[in-house]
Amino acid sequence: MPKREASETVKQKGEAMAIRHKKILVRMSMLLAIAALSITTTRAVIAAVQKPAISAEQALKLLLEGNERFVAGKVEHPNQTQAQRAEVAKGQHPFAAVLACSDSRTPPEIIFDRGLGDIFTVRVAGNVTDQLVIESLDYSVKHLGVRLVMVLGHRRCGAVIAAVEGYEEVNKDVGPMLLDLYPAVRATQGMPGDPVENAVRENVKLVVKTLAASGELSAMVKSGELKIVGGIYDLDTGTIEMLKN
Repeated sequence: MPKREASETVKQKGEAMAIRHKKILVRMSMLLAIAALSITTTRAVIAAVQKPAISAEQALKLLLEGNERFVAGKVEHPNQTQAQRAEVAKGQHPFAAVLACSDSRTPPEIIFDRGLGDIFTVRVAGNVTDQLVIESLDYSVKHLGVRLVMVLGHRRCGAVIAAVEGYEEVNKDVGPMLLDLYPAVRATQGMPGDPVENAVRENVKLVVKTLAASGELSAMVKSGELKIVGGIYDLDTGTIEMLKN
C-alpha cells in the first residue's frame, strides 16, 4: 500500500476513534447529569417535612380509645381489611409512633386495637433509645407526618429486671442494652417500693427526655408541633398508665 493511502487510512481510523470517544463522553455526561438530578430530587423529597394527618391530641385519643376496647374485650380490628392493605401498599401515613419493648406480650397494634398503616412502631428490648431509634422516630415525624410519639414501657420488663439484678456486679461484662438501662436503675436506687417497677417508670421518663432533647426532634417539641409522651403497660390488666412529663 502506498505511503499516502496508508497515512489516510490511519487518519480515518483516528478520526473514527475520536468520534466514538466523544460519543462515549457525551453519554457518560448525560448519565451523570441524570444521576445528579435524581439525587437532588431525592434529597429534596426527604428534606420536606410531611404535614400531619391529625394532631397529637387526636392521635393520643385514638390510641387510648383503642386500648379501652382491648381491655374491655370489644376490639374492632380497624384497618385490617384487604382494601386497607391495598391502600397502604401505595404509601404509609401513620397517625402515631410508638417506641415499645420487644416483649412478645406488648405489640402496640394489638393493645391499641389498630390496623395496617396506623402506627409507626419501633421495638427494642427495654424500650431504650440510641441513634438508630432516634433517626427512625425522626423519619416518622418529618417524613410521614406523625405528631405523637409514645414511649411505652411495661411492668415486669425482663430487660429491666436483668439491669436491676446485675447493677451491683461491677465486673460483669454487660451489653449496650443493660448499660442503657443503668441510668434508670441508678436514679431509683434507695427509692421506696419495688426496684423493678421504679426502674421501669424512670426508664420511660428518661427516654422521653432524651427524645425531646435530641437535635432532630427538640425544635418541634419546643414549638408544640410534636408531643412525646410516656406510658406503662400492665401485663395483667392490659391497661395503659400515662406518665406525667
